[in-house]
Amino acid sequence: MKKIICKKEYDTETATLVKKYTFSHFGDPAGYEETLFQTPGGLYFLYVCGGEESPYPTEDIVRLAKAKVSDWMETH
Repeated sequence: MKKIICKKEYDTETATLVKKYTFSHFGDPAGYEETLFQTPGGLYFLYVCGGEESPYPTEDIVRLAKAKVSDWMETH
């Protein structure tokens, strides 16, 4: 998936996967996945997707500030 946010490109095909977090199991309407990526330029983002009752009912890319990366890593 590719998305432009504030004139910066975030692309799951060209970024490096850092860590993946899965909540629940496949088919659970409340289940979801958050996948942390780092772009070649050093920016971080989450690729998110989930069931219709999850926080991410549609797939999306959400940028993540470098200062928030360690917090996300510790909690996931």
